[in-house]
Amino acid sequence: MAGGVSMNSDLSLDFLRVVEQAAIACAHTMGQGDADKADHAAVEAMRESLDTVMIDGTIVIGEGERDEAPMLYIGEKVGLGAKGKLPWGALPAVDIAVDPLEGTNLCATGAPNAITVLAASSKRGLLHAPDLYMEKLVVGPSSKDAVSLDAPPAENLEAIAKSLGRDVEDLVVVVLDRPRHEKLIAQIRATGARIRLIGDGDLSAGIAAAVVGTGVHAVMGIGGAPEGVLTAAAMRCLNGEIFARLVINKPEDEERSRKMGIADPRRIYRAKDLASGDGIIFAATGVTDGSLMRGVRFFGDGTRTSSIVMQSDPARIRFIDTIHVEQKKMVRIRF
Repeated sequence: MAGGVSMNSDLSLDFLRVVEQAAIACAHTMGQGDADKADHAAVEAMRESLDTVMIDGTIVIGEGERDEAPMLYIGEKVGLGAKGKLPWGALPAVDIAVDPLEGTNLCATGAPNAITVLAASSKRGLLHAPDLYMEKLVVGPSSKDAVSLDAPPAENLEAIAKSLGRDVEDLVVVVLDRPRHEKLIAQIRATGARIRLIGDGDLSAGIAAAVVGTGVHAVMGIGGAPEGVLTAAAMRCLNGEIFARLVINKPEDEERSRKMGIADPRRIYRAKDLASGDGIIFAATGVTDGSLMRGVRFFGDGTRTSSIVMQSDPARIRFIDTIHVEQKKMVRIRF
């Protein structure tokens, strides 16, 4: 494994704690109508928690290089090893991709599917994606060898339906509700498939597409490239697939891509290309209720969180319900 990192289960539980704390912090702002406040709370909590993890970590997907975010920016060093060696030796070098709050507007309005997210890999195991848009097609395990990013939506939907043993009319496709998707939406509707339009959160939708029983069969359209890398990390663990290509609209976009080490900005990527590390860990916690995880719930004696933690090696997916108990007498725990 590159960098000699062992992405073991103990480390995955550390990353679980990071996303849990970020979710709890921004859940306190839920429904207050202030997206910036929600994002700031998540970022601060995630950074503070990351700095307690026994890693020499580098943020490779963060709050962005475009807006020059003050916290968790690309290239920032995190973890106990970030300030040098500890007495017992060097800590493992880990590349980290974060979205401290996917769905800032969802949290601010109390809408479903706001989550906190982190993916980690051995060094150079995650693509250093520029802060650009990306064409995406996300499907589950049954359909991953039947579709193509360059195929018309009707052809892909027919292939997905065939691989699932159902009619196209039974499929649900998630699409971001954006003006740029008007043609795509019309093409999907022409097939008879159903569309679930979302305001934000194509990452959580992508995870749902790879899990049987969520009622989501594909995600189509254009979204952020950093979220595409995070989705790829999840697909590596779930055996799903993402097909993706950067959207290059002007020479500056191509130049930015090349500066980040992308030789061919028009390449079609799959999950193994975007998240190539041998040891992938993906962790997410629900902030508001969603199709996979419940949102943060506060009660008198503590806080309850719902999370998913996944690993590619060993292959393991855990749905974790945690009660964070208040330090006081006469605490009562409810099932």
